Amino acid sequence: MNIGFALCGSFCTYDRVFPVMELLAREHTLIPIFSEASFAVDSRFGTAAEHFETVRKICGREPIHTIAGAEPIGPKKLLDILVIAPCTGNTLAKLAHSIADTPVTMAAKSHLRNGRPVVVAVSTNDALAGAAENIGKLLGRKNYYFVPFRQDDPMKKPTSMVADFEKIPETIESAHRGVQIQPILLGN
Repeated sequence: MNIGFALCGSFCTYDRVFPVMELLAREHTLIPIFSEASFAVDSRFGTAAEHFETVRKICGREPIHTIAGAEPIGPKKLLDILVIAPCTGNTLAKLAHSIADTPVTMAAKSHLRNGRPVVVAVSTNDALAGAAENIGKLLGRKNYYFVPFRQDDPMKKPTSMVADFEKIPETIESAHRGVQIQPILLGN
């Protein structure tokens, strides 16, 4: 299976996302896609160059990191499925409102034109606040499937939720069959 794997700027989750990429790369062709933040922002969780190189090694190819690079995904039918992990609140909002102004949102728009699944692995501090509306919109849309998620720190960050990234492979299998994995909301 050809899997697009898009990374957004929730840098604190990369240490949980990279092992899943490695697992998937053993059995599938991964086409990596970087958001503008993933491609350019250095953080306390590592530099953009380090992340880029890690993903390049895992996938065995250069990540797509421009809108122009992402646009051919749909017309050329490059992907069987697109995974967005981690998917930030910013990207959720853009997807929910059909805005395609980043490499990741362009990849999704281009891919969706073929009626193929997009797997979303949420990681946002406002999932139970401002981003809740956008999560709800995407849950109701055809071809969007969510990796099960939970509150990551209910006491200190009561509106924050993060996907269980280890469930990405299982969610991919389910989405490929056109079924949303259940339960979507996990207990702590």
